[in-house]
Amino acid sequence: MASFLYNNQKEIVPSATLSKTTSFKGILRFDGIICIMGKFNGTIEAKGDLIVGKGAQVDCDHIHVNSMTVYGMVTADIKAEDKVDLNPGSEIHGDIRAGRLRIADGVLFEGRCSMIDRPGDIELFSLSNDDIKATLRPDIYGKTETAAGETESGVRE
Repeated sequence: MASFLYNNQKEIVPSATLSKTTSFKGILRFDGIICIMGKFNGTIEAKGDLIVGKGAQVDCDHIHVNSMTVYGMVTADIKAEDKVDLNPGSEIHGDIRAGRLRIADGVLFEGRCSMIDRPGDIELFSLSNDDIKATLRPDIYGKTETAAGETESGVRE
């Protein structure tokens, strides 16, 4: 079974792998981690993570996964709740919507990308400095309530 190194150098072993000699057509749904090394044509709708291996060819109307790591060729509109990693030598034709996107040198990407707004994300450019400090370090800069029930800033001067 193939194993891969993610960007943080943590080794990942997929739950299942479609080998280089495998050609599959249809709808693929899964949890966990799936690696495609061969050819896939259809639709991918999953709660898990997808790895498209080097030399793999994936042609879908759409792909919806938690995260996706690409080393091969993908033709599809992609939505990843967490992230998409496009590695050197990969080729992507289609639009990407993701919480995070990393495109390495040597990637061919034809399409548009947009970022998914995730709850808990902070829009730094719309906040004041005191609000940013209070959000990042509530233990030091957070707001406290006075005995009269009024809120006052706990910012140290």
